[in-house]
Order: sequence, then structure tokens, then C-alpha cells
Amino acid sequence: MSSVSSRSSADPVQTALDAAASALVDAVRAVSASNPVILIDGRSGAGKTTLARELVARWPLRGPVQSVALDALYPGWDGLFDGVETARELILAPHARGLVGTWRRWAWDAGTYAEPHAVDPALPLVVEGCGILTPRTQRMSDIRVWLESPEPSRKHRALERDGDAFRPHWTQWAEQEERHLTRDDPTALATHVFRIP
Repeated sequence: MSSVSSRSSADPVQTALDAAASALVDAVRAVSASNPVILIDGRSGAGKTTLARELVARWPLRGPVQSVALDALYPGWDGLFDGVETARELILAPHARGLVGTWRRWAWDAGTYAEPHAVDPALPLVVEGCGILTPRTQRMSDIRVWLESPEPSRKHRALERDGDAFRPHWTQWAEQEERHLTRDDPTALATHVFRIP
């Protein structure tokens, strides 16, 4: 008898994210624009970053695609709404107007803003992060995604990923997510809703 464990089935989370990425590739192809904007929202640990990476890796249009994670814009553990507003003002609004957007990365360790980054309006754009899907940002996007996932799974994945840095802030962050859900109803704004186990 072999001591190597066999996997009779694929990881259900990865399977769901693969299916979501495939659906989004088809959706991008269906958008009649060379520089579509895709917003990926969901609560912490839902799989937003993984889905964004998968979509960028499979990008179906010619040329490069830009990807921005709101984790680089949130100004600290109380900064969900400020990070979203920064993305709207400095990234999405300029992109929608055909202007170069410039934003600065939040250095979590230093507690201050760091180096600047530019966003080319001629190129497609994927923005992922909790809070990004609002009535104001929906008008500046072509494809809007909400990832739904149960809290125990999300919490396990988030704490496995970020460990002790996130653990003391889980409730603090979850309260901001709840306010986003109540105020913005991102599920209703989404063009695609995917359920991740």
C-alpha cells in the first residue's frame, strides 16, 4: 500500500475559481472594447486576488493588462473606504476619461505612502479588493464580479495567508465589510456572482 495520499478530486475552491476565471475570459471577449475595466469584489479570503491573477494569466485580448490590488491602497486597518475612494479618484475616474492615473502604494510597515504607480488609460484594467464595487465605481467598469464564500472558509484562508498580521484585525475589518454590503449592495451591482466554497 502506498504511503502517498491520492487526490480523488480536485480542490473545490480552486475548481470554483478556475470556472470563474473561464467565465470572465468569455465575458472579456464579449466586451467590445480594447481597454475594458473589471472590478472584483468580495469579503476577505473569498478568493479575489487568486481570481484576478488567473484572469490576468489567461487574458484573451492582445497586449498587456494592468492589475491593481486594493491591499496596496488601503491606508491601514481602518482604511477600507478610504482605499476604495482612492481607487475611484486616482485610478478608475482618470481611466474612464482617457487620462493617466497615478496612485501611491500604502507601505503597511511604515504606515505611510510609498512609491507612485501609473495606470495607462489605453490598457485594460483589473481592480480587485473588498469594497471596490459601489454605485459610483460601477459606472466606470465593464465587468463587475462579486465572490460569495462562507465565513469559516474565508477566515481560514485569510488567516492562513496573512497569519498574525491579520488575526487581531479580523473583526475590525469585517465590520467595515458589513458596512460596505449594507450601503452599496455589491451583489446587486455585479454582472457576475461566483460562489466559492
